[in-house]
Amino acid sequence: MKVVLFCGGLGMRIRDVDSVPKPMVMIGYRPILWHLMRYYAHYGHKDFILCLGYRADLIKRYFLQYDEWISNDFVLRGDEREPTLLHRDIADWRITFCDTGLSANIGQRLVAVRKHLEGEEMFLANYSDGLTDLPLDRFVQRFLAGGRVASFALVKPTNTFHVVSMREDDLVDDIQDVALSGLRINGGFFCFRRQIFDYIRPGEELVHEPFQRLILAKQLAAYRYDGFWTCMDTFKDRQRLEDLDAGGRAPWKVWSTPRPEAE
Repeated sequence: MKVVLFCGGLGMRIRDVDSVPKPMVMIGYRPILWHLMRYYAHYGHKDFILCLGYRADLIKRYFLQYDEWISNDFVLRGDEREPTLLHRDIADWRITFCDTGLSANIGQRLVAVRKHLEGEEMFLANYSDGLTDLPLDRFVQRFLAGGRVASFALVKPTNTFHVVSMREDDLVDDIQDVALSGLRINGGFFCFRRQIFDYIRPGEELVHEPFQRLILAKQLAAYRYDGFWTCMDTFKDRQRLEDLDAGGRAPWKVWSTPRPEAE
């Protein structure tokens, strides 16, 4: 299936990277966008549509000048200037780069690339700022079996916020870490059928009015997942991902571990 990646966001809350779009914030040697694309490619989904916005030029230039030797083993013989790669990573990818507007919301960006999805019964989509070890094949199979128009990964929040309940007289009844509260959030990993476009009106944000229409029509499903998931909203989030990657403990690198059989 094709994979639509929303790449127009700014990294304004991530220290020292305010001049690059959030998907281009580095984790180790590669940007988070690359890590996400490797995740999808691992499951056989290698046809990408990038919805570009802020600093689209940086994303285009990154792939036009892509150096595979950075993330692959290679042999360099004598005075040769070009290495012989022992492995490849993006050689069989197809990437469509689409400028979808500097200030467009997610719904507008999705509609802007509709023409590149003609003939597709289903497609995948992602916010491009989160990573997971979600078994994508099982997620897709559940979506196929359910017959709904849309589905998303339902995950536990990882931010250190607190959930508070209080009475009408302003007294607090309870306060607890959001990760322990039982609340779930949209993880930004989507499966869509082409009918999703029937639910989006001009200018609408994807998860506001369109998702409410899907709920009323009983066409919105969710896939509950308790494994690793995190998004990169702040410098602290980025540092956590960098530490996991540097320590060889990056759960999202499913391409580095044996793939389990789908249920």
